[in-house]
Amino acid sequence: MGALQVFMKYGIRSVTMDDLARHLGVSKKTIYKYVSDKKELVLKGMEYHHEMETCAIDSCIKIGQNAIDENFEISKVIVGQLKNVHPSVMYDLQKYYPEAMTSFQQYKMTVVKDWVSSNMQRGIDQGLYRDDLNIPILTGVYLARMDDFFNRDLFPEEISSAEVYLETFRYHIRGLASEKGIEYLKEKVKKHSKQIIKK
Repeated sequence: MGALQVFMKYGIRSVTMDDLARHLGVSKKTIYKYVSDKKELVLKGMEYHHEMETCAIDSCIKIGQNAIDENFEISKVIVGQLKNVHPSVMYDLQKYYPEAMTSFQQYKMTVVKDWVSSNMQRGIDQGLYRDDLNIPILTGVYLARMDDFFNRDLFPEEISSAEVYLETFRYHIRGLASEKGIEYLKEKVKKHSKQIIKK
């Protein structure tokens, strides 16, 4: 959805419907054929984004890699998305678009929660994660951190949300990993960490 890309790039509140029509090369009248107002457009954009990300996560899972490799593949998808997101997007959603924010929270508490917890269990079964992990608590910690990727009170503007995510991801994986997993992770990070942030 072109509108979603514009909102993500420039922020939501700062983009008017006139701006949006100009960026998309259509008239406002054309946009209003599909939505009644900007709030509905933002909500539909978020729902579309969730569908696309769910498909991307499912594709990574279907490859059938081990838990650490699966995490790395999904991190590439997320970093690729975050690199194109304006820092104000999360603030705009929270303050001005509660329906879209609710949609994001529901997505986080279903799709993301299910993936994170199942990945942990798979990692334990494969011997790559510690066998004493408290999956419900660690899943909750992961979900809570998601809201901080755009928090400019915590991270200065020169640090991108993609960089924040990548560091959080590394911290998360290392905390989960068993001794076997840490050795595997060290080799994995050597080969791929620089590539992830550059792509």
